Amino acid sequence: MPFIEALRQLFFSVGQDHFCLIHVSLIPVLGVVGEQKTKPTQHSVRELRALGLTPHFLACRSAQPLLENTKQKLSQFCHVPVGNILNIHDVPNIWHVPLLLRNQNAHDAILKHLDLSSVAKPPNLQEWTKRAETFDSLTNSVRIAMVGKYVGMSDSYLSVVKALLHACIACSSKPMIDWIAASDLEDDSANLTPEAHAAAWKTLENAACVLVPGGFGDRGVKGMILAAKYARENKVPYLGICLGMQISVIEIARSVLGLERANSTEFDDKTPDPVVIFMPEGSKTHMGSTMRLGCRRTLFQNPDCITAKLYHNSDYVDERHRHRYEVNPEMVSILEESGLKFVGKDESGKRMEILELPDHPFYVGVQFHPEFKSRPGRPSALFLGFILAATGQLEVYLRNPQNGSL
Repeated sequence: MPFIEALRQLFFSVGQDHFCLIHVSLIPVLGVVGEQKTKPTQHSVRELRALGLTPHFLACRSAQPLLENTKQKLSQFCHVPVGNILNIHDVPNIWHVPLLLRNQNAHDAILKHLDLSSVAKPPNLQEWTKRAETFDSLTNSVRIAMVGKYVGMSDSYLSVVKALLHACIACSSKPMIDWIAASDLEDDSANLTPEAHAAAWKTLENAACVLVPGGFGDRGVKGMILAAKYARENKVPYLGICLGMQISVIEIARSVLGLERANSTEFDDKTPDPVVIFMPEGSKTHMGSTMRLGCRRTLFQNPDCITAKLYHNSDYVDERHRHRYEVNPEMVSILEESGLKFVGKDESGKRMEILELPDHPFYVGVQFHPEFKSRPGRPSALFLGFILAATGQLEVYLRNPQNGSL
């Protein structure tokens, strides 16, 4: 296994005093008697040793806290000091895990092993503790319709899910994500799978906001267009990311401008109205071949737009990209006749980065991926605005001089 060899080489290159191997293992429980079984961990440690790697710490996942005799058994048979056996048992939410490790002095043990105790500072987890406890006490929730093509594999949208969580906590709400397979919204589904079609539309109509994330290929595109149209016509907060922005452009071109065959050349290379086209980027400084990849600057075109306010009245924003197709710059003037406004562009002015509908509570599409920069306690500005709009808090938030003003 290449990664095992890489670990061995790292150990030999940096030396034992600068190397800390933490082995993560699951502690199963024998259902009838509730006995915590250590054999699987013993076996996995034995195999690691046979490969030339000796764990310094065990990070043991379990449903319940480890019993003292379980720790003693692990220490005895895995040759790991009891103080180096860390227990990561189930907690109310994932943000409790760093606190759980802190309470077991995991940081002290690791620092001691690496001989860094003299230069390390005590962990400052006051804000983190408050955030974890706040999440536990939340009673309000917000229903979010996630309309995509990979909803059967929710990990495909993990960054988006985490960004929604960060924003919801900042808005004192718990996220309730309703996954909608875009294809279930399509007209064909009404005939082929009527129950799934009806359920998908009921879910969409019960949501407080609609999010269409990124993706590649044409599967489910018709359903995404219908979701974007529903959000636009019914004044439901909408956030379109990458493909989701392109979807909103196609929908408005068809429904508002009457360009019935408007499309992306990714889905129809013979469309008479190519509102989204292949715009490869050849760069000597950024990786990605023909893909526009990495952090890029977006310049706000209108300081009064909602997006600029959410970014604290900045003149620009740097966000990460991952795409090949973009809004056709030759169609921009026509598209803006619909009322749609491209409020963010790249430094050349040719790449449309952000769109808004001014007569809508929150209808925003972005070509970049704001979820990639979202962090606990520091939510993405756009995700925050999206959830604020869904919970009726956006106008009040923007009136605060520290946040921006309408």
